[in-house]
Amino acid sequence: MPEFRNQSYAAFLFDMDGTVLDSSAAVDRVWGSWAKRHGIEVATLLANVHGVRSEDTIRRFGGPTVDVAKESRWILEAEVRDVDGVVAVQGIHAFIEALDPGAWAIVTSAPRALAEVRLRAVNLPIPEVMITGEDVQRGKPDPQGFLLGAQRLGVRIDECLVFEDSPAGVAAAKAAGAHVAIVGGRVPGNEGNFALANYS
Repeated sequence: MPEFRNQSYAAFLFDMDGTVLDSSAAVDRVWGSWAKRHGIEVATLLANVHGVRSEDTIRRFGGPTVDVAKESRWILEAEVRDVDGVVAVQGIHAFIEALDPGAWAIVTSAPRALAEVRLRAVNLPIPEVMITGEDVQRGKPDPQGFLLGAQRLGVRIDECLVFEDSPAGVAAAKAAGAHVAIVGGRVPGNEGNFALANYS
């Protein structure tokens, strides 16, 4: 069973962006460009884009007449092309290499094509179980993705530790009933049983 801070869990569920790798520079470029094209305040959009599916962000900010499918394709194509500045989170390679391949998964809001491109860009393995934006009907903060990840690993969600970096992701993990370790500083406060994860 994998351990984190002397506590054993049935499995680890990792978000991807901001948790095993940092793609914030690319995200800012692509989404900033999209926001400008649509006359949306860039800073407001960038403050809300992390941890949620592209289609959900587009629906929220694009207005009632936006073509969600078309804009989602534009975002995906732009993000797949742009891996400049995408880097692994410090210490994550050794951390993941020490895990049994059947004891961890990635649960990301990104489409699978983008997830694979970014993981390869930082030389991280494609896990045996990876839940992406296409696998769920409801994205984070809904718990569906984490529940599905635990199910496909064959473990109980309340015995899993989720590594998350965004408010939407933390809300999804808590709603699922998982334990949560927060990575980075995007989530205000670390109250209760939350811990600021450090892989190195």
